[in-house]
Order: sequence, then C-alpha cells, then structure tokens
Amino acid sequence: MNETAGIALALTSALVWGAADFAGGLATRRAHHFQVLAVNAVGGILLLSLFAIVAREPLPSAIDGLWAASAGVAGAIGIAALYRGLATGNAAVVAPTSGVLTAAIPVLVSALINEAPQAMQLTGFLLAAVGIWLVAAGPGGVGAHTAGLRAAVLAGCGFGAFLILIAQVPKAQIFGPLAIARSTTLIVAMALLASQQARVLPRAVVPIALLAGVLDAGGNVLYLLARQHVRLDVAAVLSSFYPVATVALSRLVLKEPVSPLQWVGATVCLAAVALITR
Repeated sequence: MNETAGIALALTSALVWGAADFAGGLATRRAHHFQVLAVNAVGGILLLSLFAIVAREPLPSAIDGLWAASAGVAGAIGIAALYRGLATGNAAVVAPTSGVLTAAIPVLVSALINEAPQAMQLTGFLLAAVGIWLVAAGPGGVGAHTAGLRAAVLAGCGFGAFLILIAQVPKAQIFGPLAIARSTTLIVAMALLASQQARVLPRAVVPIALLAGVLDAGGNVLYLLARQHVRLDVAAVLSSFYPVATVALSRLVLKEPVSPLQWVGATVCLAAVALITR
C-alpha cells in the first residue's frame, strides 16, 4: 500500500473538487441550481464514459452498479443542496457545515467497520474539522447566516454518503461505476427540474457548468485512486479540504477578501495533514 501516493491523490482531489465548487457557484449565480446540476452531470458523464472506453474497463456487476447508482443519488442531493445554499446567499453556513460533515461521516463509518484510527490521526481529523470550518466560514463569520443550515446539513450528508457508497465498488473499477453514478445524478436532476418552473438556461452558463462537471468527475476519479492506497477515513478527510481551494480561487479570481480566521484555518488544515499522514 503506497500511502504517499494515496495522500497525494486525496489532496489533489480536494484541489479539483474545490475548483469544481467554485465553477458551480459561478454558474449558480446566473441559473437555477437544478439546471446547473443537470449540466454538471452531463459534463461528468462525457468525461467518465470516454475514460471508461479508453481504459477498456469491464462493465460493473449488478451489485456494483447499485452501489454506484446509490452514490449518484447521494451526490445529486449533496450538490443540489450545496448549490441551493450558494444561490440563497448562505455560503457562510453551507460551506463549513457541509465540509465538516463530508469528512466526519466517513470517519465514523470507517471506525465502525474497521479498527479505530490511531490517536495521532484522530487528533488530525479533529483539527481538519476545525480548519475546514474556519476556512469556509468567510469574513462574515459562520454565524452571519442561519437560514442555510438545513441545506448545509443535507449537502454534507449527501457528500459524506457519496464517499462511503462509491468506495464500495471494486478498487479495480473506477470509470464505469462513476459514469453510472453521474448518470443517476442526471436522472435525479431532470426529475427535480420537472417539478420547477426554471427560466431558460443562459448560454453563457453552459460552459462553466460543464467545466464544473468535468472537474467534479475528475475529483471523484482521484478520490477512488486514493482509496486504493489509504483507508477510507484518511482519503475522505484529506479530500474534504476542498473549501480551501474554493476560497483560494475566490480570492485570486473574484478578489474576495480573506479574513484572519480563514488564514488561521488554512494553517490548521496544514497541521491536520501533518498529523493524519504521520
């Protein structure tokens, strides 16, 4: 088990997922969040299907397909709730809460299924939760908004469940199960759109939403590759540092301010990585 490779892959998945959330957040400012979710899913399906064909992966079994489809439903719920929270301006609650739950749920499940993490790693997990919360809280502080708490909890539970469910597929299969998951996400998105009276999707939003889908799918691939080398809880926690990348991109591209607490949170995240990977 090459733990160094697994750690690097998990951290890279966080970077890619953070970029995906940034792109998805931009798209959601100009379109309905269910529309963005649907286009996001299409981008992921195209990328993953291409990779599956090139890699000549065998078709997943019926059981593995069910695991992947279940993960797709959970991911759809998580992304829809995240975009809903961003669309209503409650990012100060949605981002930190969802990020912490995304990390915490797989850790709890892994502790029940496998042996409990060592004390050093457990301390790192706790520091990671604090760091993610501080980084994603924003200049207004976590208490600046409370209306998005329901969306935040739903997003975190959806993402956490996705990490657990998709990790149940065989380690030798990556692209096929993920393509099934994204196809399920598309079906869920279309069903949700059917219940809404969304305005026409602006053409300028389509490339951004597609990019978000491609990046999101890329993060999924990197996460599954990381799972081949490290425990579920380690891969999940390190991958859950995605708010750090989102905040960094917001600072670089949109010139959004970074509060002192966010700098502290970034430092805490680095300390958490050092403890988790020892």
